[in-house]
Amino acid sequence: MLGQLSCLSGALVLAVAVATPASAYMVYVSNEKDNTVTVVDSDTMEVVKTIDVGQRPRGITISHDGKFVYLCASDDDTIEIIDTATHEIVGSLPSGPDPELFVLSPDGKTLYVANEDDNLVTVIDLESKSVVAEVPVGVEPEGMGISLDGKTMVNTSETTNMAHFIDTATNEITHNVLVDSRPRFAEFKPDNSEVWVSSEIGGTVSVIDNESREIKQKISFEIPGLRSEAIQPVGVRITADGKKAYVALGPANRVAVVNTETYEVEKYVLVGQRVWQLAFTPDQKTIISTNGVSNDITFIDVETDEPVQSVTVGALPWGVVVSPQ
Repeated sequence: MLGQLSCLSGALVLAVAVATPASAYMVYVSNEKDNTVTVVDSDTMEVVKTIDVGQRPRGITISHDGKFVYLCASDDDTIEIIDTATHEIVGSLPSGPDPELFVLSPDGKTLYVANEDDNLVTVIDLESKSVVAEVPVGVEPEGMGISLDGKTMVNTSETTNMAHFIDTATNEITHNVLVDSRPRFAEFKPDNSEVWVSSEIGGTVSVIDNESREIKQKISFEIPGLRSEAIQPVGVRITADGKKAYVALGPANRVAVVNTETYEVEKYVLVGQRVWQLAFTPDQKTIISTNGVSNDITFIDVETDEPVQSVTVGALPWGVVVSPQ
């Protein structure tokens, strides 16, 4: 009888282990209007925490080890550091005035910050928490992208309508590429061959060859029943295999799915209102959009390109990042 109970207990433990899902990822959403960060469990798709932060939180990213979230508190002219274990603010970084968006270097040691008010990219050493360089760029810098080899960083200036290619070894601009009106985001393909730059008012994505630094393709978007001026590309993310790109289309309330080989739009995914930024889960099975006007985020299945669920967060969600594990 004791042996039977032991076997039953072992089987029960095994069944529970099989039924228990893998550890969920934590999704961090910056809410621009109510000065909070919402933490969402990617497995249950439920809010687990709301963190009070500085004024006008926008850009958000996470350390490669997942221990710290970095947040642009734009109206406080600072970058806040949030401990992901405690969800407490544990420090800050000297960002420069009005930090809006930033990108973390592949080695996790350097943060490159767009300072909208003074037309600079601020380079911050994370170990010393100090500014090591300031790079003058065009008017109203915002978009920030970095190559996977860490050698090239691209900043976009909204008013100058340029993508600035910056050598990270020298922190100097090597090329300026004119794109369409109001560029908002820059994203490298995983093989570093191209940079995709979204232009909000121009309504296009410029695909720039990373070797020649010339535009090789412009992608435009057409949605039946919508005026062209309502289609405003902002956030861009490309899958790790380099085959698909996702483009947030602002007040069009859709995410475009683009074939990166043909540059054709294959699908428009209807999400919430004023879709702004995007982030993949590390397993690449899900991409998440922030929908500012409807105050929610939408989970999209990457295999089917169908929306799975929307989750209410704070007021005017802006940025999103997902824990690495």
